[in-house]
Amino acid sequence: MNPFRSQGDAPPAYTPGPAQNLQPTMDTPRSTSTADDQYAFLKSFDTIFLIDDSGSMAGRSWRETGKALETITPICTERDADGIDIFFLNHPDSSLYKNVTTAGTVIEIFQTVRPGGATPTGQRLQKILKPYLQRYEKNPETTKPINVIVITDGEPSDDVEAPIIACAKKLDKLEAPAWQVGIQFFQVGNEAGAREALKQLDDGLREASGDDELRDIVDTVPFMGDDDAELTGHGVLKVVCGAIHRKLDRQTKGLHQKRPEA
Repeated sequence: MNPFRSQGDAPPAYTPGPAQNLQPTMDTPRSTSTADDQYAFLKSFDTIFLIDDSGSMAGRSWRETGKALETITPICTERDADGIDIFFLNHPDSSLYKNVTTAGTVIEIFQTVRPGGATPTGQRLQKILKPYLQRYEKNPETTKPINVIVITDGEPSDDVEAPIIACAKKLDKLEAPAWQVGIQFFQVGNEAGAREALKQLDDGLREASGDDELRDIVDTVPFMGDDDAELTGHGVLKVVCGAIHRKLDRQTKGLHQKRPEA
């Protein structure tokens, strides 16, 4: 199924097909049975993917998103017992993709979507975060933490700071654990301006909020490093856990490396 259909075609609803036996494209450990599983922290979280399907994603960014999903979704689906949730910024059937338990199904869903439209990241995040916070306030003991992984190539077309700051303030007011909500911005494509905008979300929210004590719930990682260097295993670990694990959030070195020339 071709994700680059003509702009006149309407994206179809997802129809489940046979699950694909995908393997991560990076060298990432996947065992969930060993005591030293470095991704074991994810078992305590509900993982949510928010995928940018705006018009600017067509081409390189869309191909990189497919590769990124092949790399990280096996890690997440194997460690979320009730399955991950998948949302898109524009795709009309986005709300249907919940409790997905296999990486192959994630790729099938991705292949039914074509890029087109704006980048309403803030609006989409608000639709995820607001009902979650309402559930948490009512039942804090039984509401699992969430790990939101946003895959995007550019700067949002709306206000993304406001819903994130509101979420962080609400969590502070409720005295929620530091890891209750994490938002990872995983940048595909090579727009330098987009990288700076996403970095500002990671490092500048306290200043923007006027609250020096505001909790940090955001991390950012680019899919490709300088000179198209690829993610290392440690880089993949930061992608999936950096927004919910403060030590990983602070790490910036060793995330990418150039592949040796053939």
